[in-house]
Amino acid sequence: MTQSHPDAERPETDEVAGRSGDPEPRRGLSRRGMLGIAGATVGAGLVGIGAGVAADRAVLGASAGDSATYPFYGAHQAGITTPAQDRLHFAAFDAAPGLDRAGLMELLQDWTVAAARMTQGRPAGKYGPASGPLDAPPDDTGEALDLPPGGLTLTFGFGPSLFRTASGEDRFGIASRRPDALVDLPRFPGDALVDAISGGDLCVQACSDDPQVAVHAIRNLSRIAFGRASIRWSQLGFGRTSSTSKAQATPRNLFGFKDGTANIKSEDQSVVDDQVWAAHGDGAAWMAGGSYLVARKIRMVIETWDRQQLGEQERIVGRDKGEGAPLSGGTEFSEPNFLALAKDGGTKIDPDSHVRLAHPSMNHGAQLLRRGYNFVDGNDELGRLNAGLFFIAFQRDPRKQFIPIQKRLAANDLMNEYLRHVGSGVFAVPPGATEGSFVGAGLFS
Repeated sequence: MTQSHPDAERPETDEVAGRSGDPEPRRGLSRRGMLGIAGATVGAGLVGIGAGVAADRAVLGASAGDSATYPFYGAHQAGITTPAQDRLHFAAFDAAPGLDRAGLMELLQDWTVAAARMTQGRPAGKYGPASGPLDAPPDDTGEALDLPPGGLTLTFGFGPSLFRTASGEDRFGIASRRPDALVDLPRFPGDALVDAISGGDLCVQACSDDPQVAVHAIRNLSRIAFGRASIRWSQLGFGRTSSTSKAQATPRNLFGFKDGTANIKSEDQSVVDDQVWAAHGDGAAWMAGGSYLVARKIRMVIETWDRQQLGEQERIVGRDKGEGAPLSGGTEFSEPNFLALAKDGGTKIDPDSHVRLAHPSMNHGAQLLRRGYNFVDGNDELGRLNAGLFFIAFQRDPRKQFIPIQKRLAANDLMNEYLRHVGSGVFAVPPGATEGSFVGAGLFS
């Protein structure tokens, strides 16, 4: 005996059709209407991730963008040049022992179907959390049942270990298909990487304007992967630290400074094509239209930073703290003048400031499309906040972009005294899927 559900009668092929380029949001689609205020009430005794997400939602309420949807299918995966949402749940997965090539393809197919549904505000499975056979588990976990879509995007990537393990094993017969650009990141000066929060065979980036929607998506993809892949590590993020559209205001990081002023914007199509999307001539045809994701968990030594003088903070960053303008003068979006002289005879912008060392003019024109988020993971044993930046950057080739930029920063950046890189990952993000196919299908052609 089964219970009826609105989605049960819909064909599996009624997803929103993809379009070339990155999609614009669609409005008005919701999960059984807007969230009621009473449903957002949080008990004072709740603890853990679920409680934190619920409390966040209760305080913030529903935003204007909660009903936005982005097409899942298209030339590129959503969640790259899509206007950066305010919440993140990022997860890295390891394939289960014994998973074979057919099993990996089946997992990616199942993930694609569920992702296409959830990004359009529908349950992960066709029955949903409150319908279907009573003698079987629901095919959706239910915590997003009454929530609007929240602008959810789901972006999938493949780590180096998917192609060949550290011991040299080619588990899925794809080692020869590994793109040259998917290199293992070198160890940079000052790295304090923890293996348990680094690497992974697969990754999923869930971005949304509602934290519970993002958590729901990762939870259901993990449920679907049971027996085939499991989460190696994951990270919740809040308060985007960069803008990917000119329509977005520049946010601030946990140091209190505007972050991502000079970030690549989706409207700059020529820059996006040159710096973000992989091309047919780059050496891996199946990656054309895809990108490469670098994730770094960067803990900020907040307590030390907070005792630093304002003038010294600005010297380290290279911008003023209020307006976000370069110390050479102007407004936030003025180009820095690294040769402008100060009254003491030096330059107004310190040669080892973060702004100068990260600037494209110091890195042979290399740029990154950043989609980072703040994080606070409680406190450590000394009572210090375990907080910082979960850095995410998309690029055409990490060998020419992230790696040389990070080498320069790691060697000389004045900000290094206040940063600890504790987690790391690099992933090949394939192009978008077409309806009837699945994410990464070109890898197996």
